[in-house]
Amino acid sequence: MNRILVILTINTENLPADFPQILKHEREVVAQWKKEGFLEQLFLRPTKNGAVLIFKDIDEEKVNQLMTTLPLYPFKKSVEVFPLIKDKDF
Repeated sequence: MNRILVILTINTENLPADFPQILKHEREVVAQWKKEGFLEQLFLRPTKNGAVLIFKDIDEEKVNQLMTTLPLYPFKKSVEVFPLIKDKDF
């Protein structure tokens, strides 16, 4: 079972007035991904400027495509994608 780690950082300067609605929509999107089974985990960053997502059983190309559909994507400062390999001894 493959895993892909994504670190999303958003630019928190000059967020639009409707940011709470955008954030609500963001939560709905990731909840759907979780329901569909390819988002394993979502961690919010304590700095409130992004999140860490762990995907499973999909390839890097699909992860990159999905990330562009996030409501917060237009506010991205950076998106780092790291394919992971499970250590066979753990």
